[in-house]
Amino acid sequence: MEVVVGTPSTLAQDTIHRMAVYRHRIFVEMLGWQLPSGQSGIELDQFDCLDTMYMIARQGDDVVGVARLLPTHRPYLLKEVFPHLMGGLPLPNSPDVWELSRFTAIDLSGKPPEGCTRQVSSPIAVGLLTMVLQVAAAHGVQRLITVSPLGIERLLRRSGFLAHRAAPPVTIAGQPTYACWIEVPQQRSD
Repeated sequence: MEVVVGTPSTLAQDTIHRMAVYRHRIFVEMLGWQLPSGQSGIELDQFDCLDTMYMIARQGDDVVGVARLLPTHRPYLLKEVFPHLMGGLPLPNSPDVWELSRFTAIDLSGKPPEGCTRQVSSPIAVGLLTMVLQVAAAHGVQRLITVSPLGIERLLRRSGFLAHRAAPPVTIAGQPTYACWIEVPQQRSD
């Protein structure tokens, strides 16, 4: 698995397009999310800006995973769309706390691997999330906040990530969903 990291201004347009098509296949076609951009065969929203950081996992030419990183001192998904998931607690608003959103990791080219959920297959997800944490640490990020289906909680714990609920889950579109903190291990400077 190769992971490319960058923004729309540093990544090739073809890479951005393949990511948007992949996101459409996962979030609109597989998960059935009703998204404004979902009708065009690509999935991009108001948080996909020129300075949005992406991590795109590829195997050959196929996209097999995506992560979007947004600093919380600018507009981000949890703050703008799902603030109730914080259970009345203050929303993150800091350059050293970033939101991880549109995270998905599944190879659509073949039969889903064993241990695959509807949004992630654990070997790809663990590899991509590990790289997300490395990139976040390199940018001085202390913590990530994310909106996730409750089923992701077990994958995070089982894989050894330092993650915990920000507030109790809330049912959204029939699925328990929660805001999740993920601690970013800091790189040692030996």
